[in-house]
Amino acid sequence: MVLNEKKTRAQTVSVIGHKNPDTDSISAAISYAFLKNSISDGTVKYEAVKAGPVNNETRFVLERFGFFEPPTLDDVRTQISDIDFRHTEGVSSHISLKRAWEIMKELDVVTLPITREDGRLQGLIGNKDIAYSYMDVYDNEALSRARTQYQNIIETINGQLITGNPHGYFTKGKVVAAAGNRETIKNEVEKDDLVIIGDAFERQMASLSKDPSCLIVTGVSEVSDEVKKEAEARDCVLILTMHDLYTVARLINQSIPIRYFMTKGKLITFVLSDTVDEVRETMSKIRHRDFPVLDERSRYVGMFSRRNLINMPRKKVILVDHNEKTQTVNGIEEAEILEIIDHHKIGSLETLSPIYFRNQPLGCSSTIIKKMYDENAVEIPKDIAGLMLCAILSDTLKFRSPTCTQEDIDAAEALAAIAGEDIDILSNEMFEAGSDFSGKSAPEIFSQDFKVFHYGELSFGVSQINAVSKKQIESLRPMLSKYLEKVLEADRLDMVYMLLTNIMEEASDVLYAGKDSRGILLSAFSIEDEGQDDITLSGVVSRKKQFIPGIMEALKERDEQG
Repeated sequence: MVLNEKKTRAQTVSVIGHKNPDTDSISAAISYAFLKNSISDGTVKYEAVKAGPVNNETRFVLERFGFFEPPTLDDVRTQISDIDFRHTEGVSSHISLKRAWEIMKELDVVTLPITREDGRLQGLIGNKDIAYSYMDVYDNEALSRARTQYQNIIETINGQLITGNPHGYFTKGKVVAAAGNRETIKNEVEKDDLVIIGDAFERQMASLSKDPSCLIVTGVSEVSDEVKKEAEARDCVLILTMHDLYTVARLINQSIPIRYFMTKGKLITFVLSDTVDEVRETMSKIRHRDFPVLDERSRYVGMFSRRNLINMPRKKVILVDHNEKTQTVNGIEEAEILEIIDHHKIGSLETLSPIYFRNQPLGCSSTIIKKMYDENAVEIPKDIAGLMLCAILSDTLKFRSPTCTQEDIDAAEALAAIAGEDIDILSNEMFEAGSDFSGKSAPEIFSQDFKVFHYGELSFGVSQINAVSKKQIESLRPMLSKYLEKVLEADRLDMVYMLLTNIMEEASDVLYAGKDSRGILLSAFSIEDEGQDDITLSGVVSRKKQFIPGIMEALKERDEQG
């Protein structure tokens, strides 16, 4: 049976953190998706995803509490896979033009996909192709050139097989409508021809004497035993039909297999991962009604048309641990943001309609989410509690960061009790795993926690890594200092900074690059310019609450001074 079903996609909401995700970003996505699924009615599935690769610390935490890394979603523009499209089941290239036309009418479509047994696309046949075939077939050898199966002929003319193999093919000879006398027929018919003839015994026998491949007798439901025996003896396919000779002659070319007329070269196809922007651009140049859609293994899955672009859905997302456009996943302007859960300053994102936006001045997004579990009376599973605990310890540097509040400490202690973890032991193991930079390149280390910020038209980036010893920091300095210049050019930034934070000493060495980056840094933290290249900020461990505000204030003072 040929289907023309609508391919509908289950509604999924992606819960996602920022680019270059840290432990809080990943933990918040997983724990908030679990909470939303726990309190929803089941009509929507909430899925935790990530916007980039995880760092060593986060990988340790996931493995410690038995979680797989969330799948990566690096672009939230609408894709074909997000849209409901039609699945017109593929047909065999062997079916007749007449059958293809009937299927098109049954399904109310203008194009049929032609597929192989393995599901791969072989070609396309459209109603225009069928119309052109009727106009273009003038010669009487088209049927044999197309290797037409006798079964197709039988179905097309509503025939009855008397002798011969219906699965055989008419491969040689021409089509002859034998309407003359015996002598005329003997001159017209040649070996291997397909002969269409009326109810006349002598002309039927005269035709068989020329060894045709097939004899079609029209206007009858029965022929003489002599004709049957002669046809069988000569290995001739004998077909009877109640249609008259004119009707059979008119219908016969409709039995040609569609592979003879199908379009099979340079097919314009889409894949499920193609974005709507890419699809729309292609459709603007190619005036087809329908386009085949393939999966990642190049197998046919459906037909996409311009109608599918009307009222197309947007990807639905919930953002956690960020609300800056520069920090969020690519294509966010085309997605529908449903909620934002964050603990940073209000950023540059805009939404099309009012949303649920929860922003609290706490040290960690997971602290907010822990409060939401309590508010909804949802029990926190042991493994989820472990994730959230690690997020708080990471973001607050085990309560050393100035962003840490008593609520963060209380939440961490409650989660530690649920998870059955010792805070001191767990935090030490986590920080050691996170500060293992052996075998990593400068780009890998730099991108672990890198964010871009704006002041007016100026853009600057800040990366931060945590270490547990001065020795670790000193070993990384030369490699990372050289890399900052590449970041400036690649990301088109005015300035770039990197904080090498020593958790135990509660201090950060700062690397910098870009015009005025050194002067702004000295001004921001009231450091005397004594010509020093190395700058250490004692007591500065928080990028969000200490470093960024200082840089912003220094930029403001520079502008005010002219």
